[in-house]
Amino acid sequence: MSDWVEACAAGDIDEEDVMRFDHAGRTYAIYRSPGDEYYATDGLCSHEKVHLADGLVMDDIIECPKHNGRFNYKTGDARGAPVCVNLKTYPVKVDAGKVLIQLG
Repeated sequence: MSDWVEACAAGDIDEEDVMRFDHAGRTYAIYRSPGDEYYATDGLCSHEKVHLADGLVMDDIIECPKHNGRFNYKTGDARGAPVCVNLKTYPVKVDAGKVLIQLG
């Protein structure tokens, strides 16, 4: 069975932004797209384990704050050096104004 975990309120994230969510010893990044959709990935850059929530969101790209590596946060695909390992993505749903991510 898959577990849905409440990450935040839908209004906690501005459009085209990201926030950090820690749960059970792991860090996740929750994104709100310019089209008002929500996404979730691992919260640490696959290059040097820097928190992506400190990075810059542009359209469907998150840019790591340390070395400017880029990922598509919708798919997890690594999009720019020095990153070459994709991020894991997680299903997201909004229910009663809460953003839930599926971790199980």
